[in-house]
Amino acid sequence: MLRTPRSSATTALGLLTAGVLAFSLAACSSTSDSSGHNTAPVHRENAERADEASGESSPAESPLATIPALTDGVDTQVTVDEGFVEALTTLGLTPGTVGSASFTDGVFAFPITGGNVTYFDPEGEVRPYVQGEIQHDGSGISLTAGETVVELSNFDIDPGTSELYGDVSVDGTVAAMHVVVFDLWGGTLEPLRTEGTNAVLEGTTVHVSDGAAELLNEAFGTQQVEGGLLVGEAKITVATE
Repeated sequence: MLRTPRSSATTALGLLTAGVLAFSLAACSSTSDSSGHNTAPVHRENAERADEASGESSPAESPLATIPALTDGVDTQVTVDEGFVEALTTLGLTPGTVGSASFTDGVFAFPITGGNVTYFDPEGEVRPYVQGEIQHDGSGISLTAGETVVELSNFDIDPGTSELYGDVSVDGTVAAMHVVVFDLWGGTLEPLRTEGTNAVLEGTTVHVSDGAAELLNEAFGTQQVEGGLLVGEAKITVATE
């Protein structure tokens, strides 16, 4: 929860909403080219500016909002795109779940297990102005072809780069740890809404990263998996108290 005075309930709610909104947008935003296609996430520019500046926030500038622990959940869901299903069918791959993840009616769900977020004034000097991570430990997806099983798990969303990291294993052997497995593009992002005490943001599209495509091609002996392949549309639900 936000660290705000008990006498400022209205202010706390406003800051909380702003913090979660900016956090989610940073984790899911992107620009579009003249043809309407998504390009690189816009928040990467903020990260680059941070590197140029020194990468550290000014001690004189305090954050507008802070959610120190996301241990109250809830989850990140991905509604699988039909094109992704067709691609898996062509490759002879069967999707499944890892750990606490679920897959029901074409929707993957990965419980949020931790993380944090700090939100600075977008008009201030601190870059990136949204900092933190959303962790999904102990869950993930599996792809199976014959006796070969590839697992992508322990997802970690980085709001500063609009990237989703994860661990990759092939037939139970670790192939890579904390590598970018999905890119998040926000060209179809919908406005933030609330459901009870939860903040919900959806519309961000999830795409296979170049690195993950290489790993999958190597594991399954193919060259048909391409970076940028659309996986589906994400819905992030975060508990605010």
